[in-house]
Amino acid sequence: MTSNAELQAAAVADGDEQVQVLLVEDDDGDALLVGELLREVGASIVVRRARSLTQAKGLIAGAACVLLDLGLPDSQGLNGLRQLLQQEPEAAVVMLTGQASEHLGEQAVRAGAQDYLVKGDVAGHQLNRVIRYAVERRRAEEAQRALHVAQIHAQENARLERGLLPSPLLTDPRLSVAARCLPGGQHHLLGGDFYDVVESADRWVHALIGDVCGRGPAEAALGVCLRVAWRTMILAGRPAEEIMATLSELLEHERQDDTMFATMCMISVQPDRTSGRVRMAGHLPPMLLSRGGVAEFPTRPAAPLGLSEVRDWPETRIQLDGSWSILLFTDGLIEGRIGQGAERLGSEGLMDLLREVPSIPGKPREEQLDQLIDRVRQLNGGNLDDDLAVLALGFSSPANHD
Repeated sequence: MTSNAELQAAAVADGDEQVQVLLVEDDDGDALLVGELLREVGASIVVRRARSLTQAKGLIAGAACVLLDLGLPDSQGLNGLRQLLQQEPEAAVVMLTGQASEHLGEQAVRAGAQDYLVKGDVAGHQLNRVIRYAVERRRAEEAQRALHVAQIHAQENARLERGLLPSPLLTDPRLSVAARCLPGGQHHLLGGDFYDVVESADRWVHALIGDVCGRGPAEAALGVCLRVAWRTMILAGRPAEEIMATLSELLEHERQDDTMFATMCMISVQPDRTSGRVRMAGHLPPMLLSRGGVAEFPTRPAAPLGLSEVRDWPETRIQLDGSWSILLFTDGLIEGRIGQGAERLGSEGLMDLLREVPSIPGKPREEQLDQLIDRVRQLNGGNLDDDLAVLALGFSSPANHD
């Protein structure tokens, strides 16, 4: 009778990378033959033996390849193959058949085995090659599957990004929009930051920026849901207070767990472009860039969306004079560090940077936003940890052209 230790000693050779093989064989003679064949060719293969399917299930973890006999005390035919692949889908299985059941070997390959060998009709070099090819084929299949999954995820992420970052709907030629949205962290995972700009039929212009707490496909999908619902209600002419309440209720129904919430800022500018209204939901106040400089809008704070006990998001009226740009942004833009210490950029630091970046009020440009983000990154000493979205809505008044 051949033990596991004897099989291992017979099969291990120096030089090549060792392959862990589980031999599932109840016949001692056939098990001994496998060890002898591998030893003759100096195969660098470590063999462990199981005498039944039940025993194999306890030993299969860590095995790169399984040599599985078709006839076992507790399994006959392809039943053992199916059970092992169900338990360990990534295992490369090679079936061992007798002369009379060679056709079952072909069926086993169609059922998921990598290959099959006929007992008594195989040499050591062939056994070694079949084992290694089976392992490499399985690795290639797993790599291909992983690539396919990654491609699907990339396509889904691209669709989500398009949903988060739409094209503005504007008809007033005096208005312009610039926007940037970047993932944070080193892994560049999709975030839940979103924005939108819509000019409604009554010539009011509405701008939105929001941030779903967290990072990943679930947060991004929720951000898309909120943005699409917001645009739909704006185009339907619904009042702002109804929009905010509906979005909060929608978030509560669509989120995956009760801890998910979203911050949001909504600005509505009157048709004459000289005044507007701001509603906040736990978000950062927007900033006004005009010929008078940079200033933070005074706003009335309110709780984020998704808190069922909150149903009031009061508005703040704002005055706009001449040519202007309104900058809306998520907290990723101001939470970066300044130098090596723990101090954060904050709103005051952002206003200082805005004064440094050359700009023309009323005509925001994406290259200006790029310069601003680059300066924030420089101060942080590298990539920012959090996602960020920046939206600049500008109005150019003919009376204020130089």
